[in-house]
Amino acid sequence: MDELTAAVVVAGAGPTGLMLANELALAGVDVVVLERLAERTGLSKALNLQPRTAEVLDLRGLLGRAERRSFATVGEGHFAMIPVSYAGWDTRHPYQLGIPQAQVEAALEERLAEQGVKVLRGQELKEFTQDEEAVTVTTTTTRIRASYLVGCDGGRSAVRKALNLPFEGIDGRGHGVVADVRFAATPPGAQSEWRSMRNIVTTDGIGKYTGLIPLSEPNLYRLAYGDRLNRPANLRAEVTDEEVRDVITKTYGAETKVEEIRWASRFGDDSRLAARYRVGRVLLAGDAAHTHFPAGGQGLNLGIQDAMNLGWKLAAQLKGTGHKDLLDTYEQERRPVAEAVVQNVAAQSALIPSTPELLALRKLFRAMSELPQAQHYLSGLISGLSITYKAPQNAHPATGTRLPDFKTKTGNASDWFHKGKFVLLTTTETESPHSDVKVAAVDKLPWPDVTRALIRPDGYVANTTGETEPWLT
Repeated sequence: MDELTAAVVVAGAGPTGLMLANELALAGVDVVVLERLAERTGLSKALNLQPRTAEVLDLRGLLGRAERRSFATVGEGHFAMIPVSYAGWDTRHPYQLGIPQAQVEAALEERLAEQGVKVLRGQELKEFTQDEEAVTVTTTTTRIRASYLVGCDGGRSAVRKALNLPFEGIDGRGHGVVADVRFAATPPGAQSEWRSMRNIVTTDGIGKYTGLIPLSEPNLYRLAYGDRLNRPANLRAEVTDEEVRDVITKTYGAETKVEEIRWASRFGDDSRLAARYRVGRVLLAGDAAHTHFPAGGQGLNLGIQDAMNLGWKLAAQLKGTGHKDLLDTYEQERRPVAEAVVQNVAAQSALIPSTPELLALRKLFRAMSELPQAQHYLSGLISGLSITYKAPQNAHPATGTRLPDFKTKTGNASDWFHKGKFVLLTTTETESPHSDVKVAAVDKLPWPDVTRALIRPDGYVANTTGETEPWLT
C-alpha cells in the first residue's frame, strides 16, 4: 500500500470538494483530493449557478471559466416554481448562469491542475482514524497521514457515516425524477432557449408536476417530474425509458417524439442536516453536511459557498495565522445557512399543492409574490444574496454582510480577492497590518459613514474598524 502525507485530504471531487481544494491550494496548503469514481461521469446533474455563487467565483477569477462553459443567462429564479426576479439587488450578476454540473467540475478541476493538484481517481475512502495530531485515511490502494480530512462525498457520505453523526430533518412523502431527453422537435409550449423561469413547469393533478428546461443542444431538454404524495417502494430503482416516455406523452401529447434519453435519476424529497460539521480533525461540507429536495436550484450553490467559507479558515489554521477559534466559526456560520435552506425548501414543497386547500393557498401566494417586496425577499433566499453572518453586539450594520462588487479605478472590487487574502478598504493611506491583508485605497466605501473596512477572503465584511482581531493573529 502506498504511503502519502498531506495537510488536508478532501474526499469527493464534486463541485464542493474541487472548490475547497482550489481554496487550499491557493493558500499554499498541500491538499490531496480523493474520488472513488475512475473518471467524471459527464452527467449534467445540477444546472445552475445562483448570483451569489457567481460572485464567489468572481472573487477568485474563476467566473470566466464557468461563463465560457455555460449555455444560458436567466434573469430570474423560482420559488416553488413561481418566478422571482433578481432585479433590485446590488450585484453585477443578477442572474442564474445555466451550466451543467459536469462543466462546473471541469472548470474547477482545470484550475486545480494549474495549481499543481491532481484528483486521485479510483480511490474510495475505506476508513479513517484520528488522534490529537492528525488523521490517517485509508483508501483502495493508499494510506495518507494528514492534518485534516474534509468529507465532500455527497448525501450518502462515508465520512459522515463513519463519524456516527445524526443526519435528521424532514421526512418526505414523494419523489422526483430528472432526465436529459432529446426530442425530434421542440415540444409543444416549451422554450427553445432558457431565458426565463416562466412557463417551465406544468401541473397535472394534486401534488404532481412536470417541467422542461432547454439545454445547450437543439431539442435537448432537462425533463423534471415528480409526485410529492406517492413515493415508490425503492427510490434507487432504475428510471426506465418507458416511464420517461409515458410522462412525456401524458403531458405533451403523443405527437411529441423522443429521439434519445441520455440519463435519468430518481430522488426523494427528504431534507436532512448533520448534527455537527466538525468532529476533531474531520469536517463536512456540501451534501455530506446537508441534503434537500432541489427546490429553487440551491444545492450545488450551497456546497460551493460552504467550501469558500471553510477554505480560507482551514488554511489560516494550518499556517498558524488564524485565531485559535477561527475554524469553529465554519459550523457556526454555515450550519444556520443550510438550516434556513432546508426550511425554505419545506415551504416550497408545501406550495406544490397536495389538497384543494393548499391549491388555493398557492394561488394566493403566487399573487402576493408579484409584490416588489416579496420578489426581493424570495429572490434573496434562493440566490444567496441575503446571507449574512452573525456580528458582535453593537457592530456596524455592515458587519457580516456581503461586500457589493463595485467599480474601482482599475477594474472591480472582486479583483482584489483573487489571491484569497483579507482586503482592507481605506480612504486614507495605510500600511498593511498583517501579511494576510491586502490594502486597497478607495475614494469612498459603500457605506457613507465608513472610511475603512476589513473584508474577509470570502467577501463578507469582518468589521468597519480595520482591526485584524479576532480573525488573525
